[in-house]
Amino acid sequence: MLQNIVNALTGDDNNRHRVKGTVVLMKKNVLDFNDFSASFLDRLHEFLGKGVSLQLVSAVKVDPANGNGLKGKLGKPAYLENWITTIAPLTAGETAFRVTFDWDEDIGTPGAFIIRNNHHSEFYLKSLTLEDVPGQGVIRFICNSWVYPADKYEKDRIFFSNKTYLPSETPAPLLKYREEELENLRGNGKGQLQEWDRVYDYAYYNDLGNPDKGPQHARPVLGGSKEYPYPRRGRTGRPPAKSDPNSESRLNLARSLDIYVPRDERFGHLKLADFLAYALKSIVQVLKPELESLFDSTPNEFDSFEDVLKLYEGGIEVPEGMLKEVRDNIPAEMLKEIFRTDGQRFLKFPVPQVISADKSAWQTDEEFAREMLAGINPVIIRSLQEFPPASKLDPKLYGNQTSTITKQHIEINLDGLTVDEAIKERRLFILDLHDALMPYMRRINYTSTKTYASRTVLFLQNNGTLKPLAIELSLPHPEGDQYGAISKVYLPVEQGVENSLWQLAKAYVVVVDSGYHQLISHWLHTHAVIEPFILATNRQLSVLHPIHKLLHPHFRDTMNINALGRQILINAGGALESTVCPSKYSMELSSVLYKDWVFPEQALPEDLLKRGVAVKDSTSPYGLRLLIDDYPFAVDGLEIWFAIKTWVQDYCSFYYNEDDTVKKDSELQSWWREIREVGHGDKKDEPWWPKMQTCEELIETCTIIIWIASALHAAINFGQYPYGGFPPSRPAISRRFMPEKGTPEYDELVANPEKAYLKTVTAQFQAVLGISLVEILSKHSSDEVYLGQRDNPDWTSDAEPLQAFEKFGNKLAEIEERILRMNSDEKFRNRFGPVKMPYTLLYPTSKGGLTGMGVPNSISI
Repeated sequence: MLQNIVNALTGDDNNRHRVKGTVVLMKKNVLDFNDFSASFLDRLHEFLGKGVSLQLVSAVKVDPANGNGLKGKLGKPAYLENWITTIAPLTAGETAFRVTFDWDEDIGTPGAFIIRNNHHSEFYLKSLTLEDVPGQGVIRFICNSWVYPADKYEKDRIFFSNKTYLPSETPAPLLKYREEELENLRGNGKGQLQEWDRVYDYAYYNDLGNPDKGPQHARPVLGGSKEYPYPRRGRTGRPPAKSDPNSESRLNLARSLDIYVPRDERFGHLKLADFLAYALKSIVQVLKPELESLFDSTPNEFDSFEDVLKLYEGGIEVPEGMLKEVRDNIPAEMLKEIFRTDGQRFLKFPVPQVISADKSAWQTDEEFAREMLAGINPVIIRSLQEFPPASKLDPKLYGNQTSTITKQHIEINLDGLTVDEAIKERRLFILDLHDALMPYMRRINYTSTKTYASRTVLFLQNNGTLKPLAIELSLPHPEGDQYGAISKVYLPVEQGVENSLWQLAKAYVVVVDSGYHQLISHWLHTHAVIEPFILATNRQLSVLHPIHKLLHPHFRDTMNINALGRQILINAGGALESTVCPSKYSMELSSVLYKDWVFPEQALPEDLLKRGVAVKDSTSPYGLRLLIDDYPFAVDGLEIWFAIKTWVQDYCSFYYNEDDTVKKDSELQSWWREIREVGHGDKKDEPWWPKMQTCEELIETCTIIIWIASALHAAINFGQYPYGGFPPSRPAISRRFMPEKGTPEYDELVANPEKAYLKTVTAQFQAVLGISLVEILSKHSSDEVYLGQRDNPDWTSDAEPLQAFEKFGNKLAEIEERILRMNSDEKFRNRFGPVKMPYTLLYPTSKGGLTGMGVPNSISI
């Protein structure tokens, strides 16, 4: 008001050009239901004139007085208008504010702005749009960042316009700002990090154990050693544990949601993921101990498959005491969602797709085999090219580990072929989980788990489906590892006790496959390996960098879900150790198998060639021919892989027209060096890393990163409940060995095969805990952003990349149509199988909730 009077008196108003802008933000009180004091104090600060100020930064003029004359000239501060009168709606909503800048001709084109928040609390800044900038028209700044009160920062916050520059092309007045911003994000490597710190830094996985609780809670440090190599995680800087200086102290379970990740990496409040986080926490904190005591005091076993079906049809009755505990700990609106109890005393789950059309088809051999091609772990099966199957384990340590499956075992089922002919025709396949687990088998079986290393040999039939021929179950020799394996082979039999033994043999295969899926295919090969790329991208590539803009959407929420995972899922005694067969050795096993991880082989075509399920063929689409034509994961996966690759190629070639541009890009080279030497530092000497000297290497690398974060994770994650939500069909734990003739267990198997089966696999408590968990992990949040989408259409100001992105979206829509067409064509039997469940895990889009389809941009759950 006073300013207007002064302006009117000096006549200043008329000859000064003004530039109007719109700032879109979300106030904290909108997002935090409990913080009404925040909005009151913010209004008070505003009233006292301590508002939110913005200053434009010139992209064309340097200011001799600013940063040794190397920094762009700053305009006068302008303030957000009408904060007090703009009362934010209490639904999670955005508020738009006007801001008016006095235009200074010297500024020319603004390339950035500096913002100071003089309020009491943080807000989420979405964007600033300037209208009618002289000579420029509209300029957009896409921010998507939490801005804390100015006293929390050493340097003022800066946001750049949506232009894209390689480091060497950055306008000189912006270069210093670009470099300083990256330095801020790298931090100084010291101290415990606080929620407003925006620091991306590295640490070992030294926070999984809790040695202060006693030796049984200690776990080895993963990463930084030859014995236990591992990708790095985001540093939190918590103090070391009291009893072991190499381990980080644990955060109290009740504070799990407060674990440090940079604020902009946290779940948005609009996300179902906040609910998901809450649900995970309540399952671990409330449901797990309560169910444990409930099922221990009444050691209920499921007596029959019908018994298990009650989980979906009527629900399981829950004691009143437990419900009270749950009600006291969980807000009412979440109770209904998490436990579907409505306050009633029943625990009830949605019917998983695998039993929705046919309740017993999961027991067929065809379905058992089909899920190796179209289930949730379709990345293990490989072509069998030598017989008998051999082992790569060191014979000096492990003796003879060659398979005991003979030609006599399988030739009866080869449609008249000999084994040699079937191998020559490339029709024998193997699901080989022998070498991965054998070194840990003795230790795993010392826990409550009782299971086997396994090999399953399969035959590709004329109708395109696979038929299991034999299953070998192996244990370490009782006298010592060096004496080799003790193995037994089981063959498919239609009826009698032999059929019951065959059904159990399949269950042991699934138990081990289930553990491998969860720990290796899912956790290690997607969640864990991507985190170093996220850290390096934020530390070494400016937001102005084209590769930062390309990759950033594929990192959304991943650090947050990984941090939560370390806190409550993969930690010592966490939900994962209770629900998968390697038990307390789970993470250690994943570290040993990280030794086999090879970055270039994460490319889908390379993976298929390595497993021998595809061959190079110049006459086939994409130069690759699948040996199993109807391999749904590979068929849909290749379509998506090449759609991503074409998009990445179109995008990168706009900024990098020759190899020299790649070599000379200082930020890109620092980024790639840091990924190899620090983020995946335990593999820094591997010869297979791309050298990052050519456009082709850059394109392939970015395609692999996007593939892992989007399609690979979706294929392995979102089917967990649809396929695994009925515990008998995909048990995760086995509690006793195969019954031997002459024992009471064997007699029970003869008399009541279903009961004996259920006593062998996952117990009732673990089954309920397991399905509670996979149900949450299989859900999409309501604000998920899928492959081919961006959360802001103005993410770049460059027209050609925007057109290429539109082309990518159109290609994905074509892929959707193709998937639907193939799923309704009866000749593709592996796409729906005996359970009549169409393969949709790589169908790109989805609505929210439990859908069994949809490829999110990132690993967001």
